[in-house]
Amino acid sequence: MAANHRIGSKRLVVGAHYGLRDWIAQRATAMIMAIYTVILLVWFFLAGNFSYDGWAAIFSIQWMKLATFVTLLALFYHAWVGVRDIWMDYVKPVGVRLVLQVLTIVWLVACTGYAAQILWRV
Repeated sequence: MAANHRIGSKRLVVGAHYGLRDWIAQRATAMIMAIYTVILLVWFFLAGNFSYDGWAAIFSIQWMKLATFVTLLALFYHAWVGVRDIWMDYVKPVGVRLVLQVLTIVWLVACTGYAAQILWRV
């Protein structure tokens, strides 16, 4: 006869299972933003032109526009993960949480479009 060596009841795992993926995404996007900030500050202070023309000169270069846009995408995704977790943790009614998440997505997509429009106008 086989002995039954189970201890306790079977554990039911619930939730969205975003933990590790979100943790890595938050760290990766934070690193992108930190690296970009250092590059931007070094470039700006080495240029020495502390005016609108100085800023416009920095962003007139195509790769800097692209780097800025990638950093802004990282910022928006970073914000999405954080705000989504806030909605999931603290807003219990499913309908209200869904509305807040949709409004957050619409806001972040609009910010992305506006950022692209600003960057490629310079």
